[in-house]
Amino acid sequence: MVVREEVSAWRPDVPGVVEVFHARFTEHAYPMHVHDSWTLLVVDDGAVRYDLDRRERGTPSGTVSLLPPQVPHNGAPATARGFRKRVLYLDAAQLDESFVGPAVDGPDLVDPVLRRRVGQLHTALAHRGDELEAESRLALIRERLRDHLRPRLAVRPPRADRGVAHRLRELLDERLLQGLTLEEAAKVVHAHPAHLVRAFSAAFGIAPHQYLTARRVDRARRLLLDGQAPAQVAAAAGFHDQSHLARHFKRVVGSTPGRYARTAGAHGR
Repeated sequence: MVVREEVSAWRPDVPGVVEVFHARFTEHAYPMHVHDSWTLLVVDDGAVRYDLDRRERGTPSGTVSLLPPQVPHNGAPATARGFRKRVLYLDAAQLDESFVGPAVDGPDLVDPVLRRRVGQLHTALAHRGDELEAESRLALIRERLRDHLRPRLAVRPPRADRGVAHRLRELLDERLLQGLTLEEAAKVVHAHPAHLVRAFSAAFGIAPHQYLTARRVDRARRLLLDGQAPAQVAAAAGFHDQSHLARHFKRVVGSTPGRYARTAGAHGR
């Protein structure tokens, strides 16, 4: 039996939840990308394998996976039947930046209570009028995530300064919409173009152009959930035109912008 791929996304009226994303994929493989939010993931059927910070990971049955913001990762089906997942993208402020390192070291949490609470939060988010319940459940989830991550804080050694890479990332964030050439970046950062690419890729596990595209796709997702049309979103997210947006959006998200926007409308916009 052929399993149809499905995508559903919406932004609930709950502080701290940037996006709810449900999907079933049988073949789609995510390329390396980043988010500016925390990714809280449960897989309900099948399994996902992914690389996080250049280490191979997976989603064993019953786990909750927490992927931190700005850390590159990919994802692909680990079984022949693909996978069905539910994702919450949480505002970066929901967990302190100090928890990023511990989350990278151990993103897959085996905790039946946490798993149950995440499921309950998804249920509350699917019904308008249940915002207070959703906020309450999110508070308990956030507290439990902190309890998991806090014991690892002291054991992760500080990383050496990666000045050139960090300056380039700041520049890419500043020029998210208008973009820039590698030569322009090299002049601003005062480094050879080839060295810039090597330093950035070594520091963050993703090439500069991949990082910029991923940030633009993230921006496009938010604008589509705001109700903007794909043609408007393309320019507002830094893409050359609508076809440019569609090509990269489908590659990263696994859905066309139009289909993605329609699922948001189906959840009570």
